[in-house]
Amino acid sequence: MNVSVEKQEGSMALLTIEVEAEKLEKAIEEAYQKDKSKMSVPGFRKGKVPRRMIEKMYGPEVFYDRASDILIRETIEEACDQSGEEIVSSPVVDIEQIEKGRPFIYTASVALKPPVKLGEYKGVVIDKISTEVTDEDVDEVLERERRKNARQITVTDRPVQDGDTILLDFEGFVDGVPFEGGKGGDYSLKIGSGSFIPGFEDQLIGQKIGEECEIHVTFPEDYHAEDLAGKDATFKCMVNEIKYDELPELDDDFASDASEFETLEEYKADIRKNLEERREKEAREAWEEAAVSAAVENAEIEIPGPMLEAQKERMLNEFAQRLMYQGMSFDQYVQHTGATREKMMEQIEPQAETRIRSRLVLEAVAEAEKLEVTDEQYEEELKTMAEAYGQDIEKLREDVTEDVAKMIRDDLKIRNAAEFLAENAVEK
Repeated sequence: MNVSVEKQEGSMALLTIEVEAEKLEKAIEEAYQKDKSKMSVPGFRKGKVPRRMIEKMYGPEVFYDRASDILIRETIEEACDQSGEEIVSSPVVDIEQIEKGRPFIYTASVALKPPVKLGEYKGVVIDKISTEVTDEDVDEVLERERRKNARQITVTDRPVQDGDTILLDFEGFVDGVPFEGGKGGDYSLKIGSGSFIPGFEDQLIGQKIGEECEIHVTFPEDYHAEDLAGKDATFKCMVNEIKYDELPELDDDFASDASEFETLEEYKADIRKNLEERREKEAREAWEEAAVSAAVENAEIEIPGPMLEAQKERMLNEFAQRLMYQGMSFDQYVQHTGATREKMMEQIEPQAETRIRSRLVLEAVAEAEKLEVTDEQYEEELKTMAEAYGQDIEKLREDVTEDVAKMIRDDLKIRNAAEFLAENAVEK
């Protein structure tokens, strides 16, 4: 197999792949074996027709489509490797020559890893990131804990108030006609949660148990159900039950119930310590992110279109994978939200471009600074992976292929480059 490379503008290349005539003949024979049962020739049973008879009746090119698919599938990966280029997109294939007794020739249009012209990346200036923890921050955590430990008290002698949790019967109508999904019974709703259409919960404030009322709202223009978007609706409602949260007093008893500490002061001190540790960690991450962003902003990169499309596909597949782990298919998500694959691809494009630019710049920094990954780093990463997957470290080490090991080391080198940028950044 011969592979030639023609470099093109915009980090694109055209590979011309020439495969030996003998391999084409083998692929045609394989195509015949797969398709002969579908061919009809008078005087022969299906599946028993000799190849030469089929080719005589339908023409020699009858098996070319399947044969070319077979050959491309078998050779494209090797051809890309043989090209010696760093290819960053799926190839777009076009057949140039297919004829018995002659070499099979096809082209593959591919995107190549684009060059990076680094700008200033050492000593970039970053705004100071505060790690201060205030009394208000501590009080906010305490208030959340109080709400977690609240008791729900049922009331019957007053109407609905903001913050109450109610059991609600409702039925929605548009132009006097009930609509699908607009009816519910004994639905638990916390007033002020924003769970319903804007304006719905506000109109329930002041309603009494057992009294029917009408709520008038307008569905948002971007509502996921297109047949309801922007339309006026009326809901007939009845409140069946009202409960409110009774918060515990902020005292030593609360501290001992909600934590491992005996006094409120000890509990507050622990909350402050945890907040300070978290702020420090968040500040380090934000500092590193800002340093990388500055280096990316100062660099010059022209991303080829197919590379961007490939990144968007990967990100959408990652999203579909996360949905699957949550028990929802991508099709179900699309149906539920009214989104489309095309719209989602458009929405994630800026993030996809940022990912590509950041990765390319960090790779360029690692190369410019000759950053390497130590064996100790690699072993530590394997230990982390083994713990995450609940796997024996020795078994994991055996299972890691050469390609996977390279990928791990490449990711660690990227991490080293990001840390290098953060360490060399200067506070404004």
